[in-house]
Amino acid sequence: MVDWIKKFLYRIFCVLALLVSVYLVVDFLISGTFDYRIFIMFLLMVVIVFWGIADWRKNYILMQKKETELKLYQHYVQPLEELVKEIRAKQHEFDNHLNAILNMHLTVDNYEELVERQSEYITEVIKDDDSRQYLPLLRISDKVLAGFLYSKIVRSPSYVKTEVEVKSLEIISGISEHHLIEIVGTLVDNAYEACTEELNQVMMELDSEDDRLVFIIKNQINDIRMKNIDRFFEKGYSTKSGDRKHGLGLYNAKMLIKKYQGDIFVSMENINEKRYICMRVVV
Repeated sequence: MVDWIKKFLYRIFCVLALLVSVYLVVDFLISGTFDYRIFIMFLLMVVIVFWGIADWRKNYILMQKKETELKLYQHYVQPLEELVKEIRAKQHEFDNHLNAILNMHLTVDNYEELVERQSEYITEVIKDDDSRQYLPLLRISDKVLAGFLYSKIVRSPSYVKTEVEVKSLEIISGISEHHLIEIVGTLVDNAYEACTEELNQVMMELDSEDDRLVFIIKNQINDIRMKNIDRFFEKGYSTKSGDRKHGLGLYNAKMLIKKYQGDIFVSMENINEKRYICMRVVV
């Protein structure tokens, strides 16, 4: 049914319910009798009125959810657009680098020396271009999540090195966008806060599995006992000290994941002789 028709009919029933209630009161005061048929009709109208209120509340909550997700989209897609602009701006630089590489043969006569000089030049160009490693984020279907992750990465401490691997471009999840951002944001914040100048490696992975999002994040750590890992999701437990100690972030994230029948797993991994704590979310 068209939305304006529903609203119109609902207002009519509200007015009728009010008129019938007034009639019942006046009739009872004048005649001293009570008409049960009219009373039953009045109850039916009251039920319809309450149904209308419940329907309005449902639509209001849905509208608020859509407004929240729209704000998220506007906020986090902007960093992604900045990445696109940055890559386009560097296109001119790449053209210059390409010309330099192609024209090296004009100044270098020896073939082996030419290959060596070109290889060194290319290595330096790639090393200086940090934006290339985040290009896969541009291609995933969930632009809000992509923009959010990119904004987190570029705002992370300068000593942190982040690697991103996208295994599936089609990101499918049954969770609402703002709850997804809450969960992923908590995990990313915890990983970056745990980093130091010595333990500065963070790895992220995005994938899809059975129409669910798989998000994996690993951060380099010192030796940590499994019994402490098992307590990560306890309410009030925190490995942080001082003002940074809250102990609610991971607990709240786990509650949200459970709400959507998802799972979160924690494990330890050794990668290139370095120890990492790995958190894997399926939601």
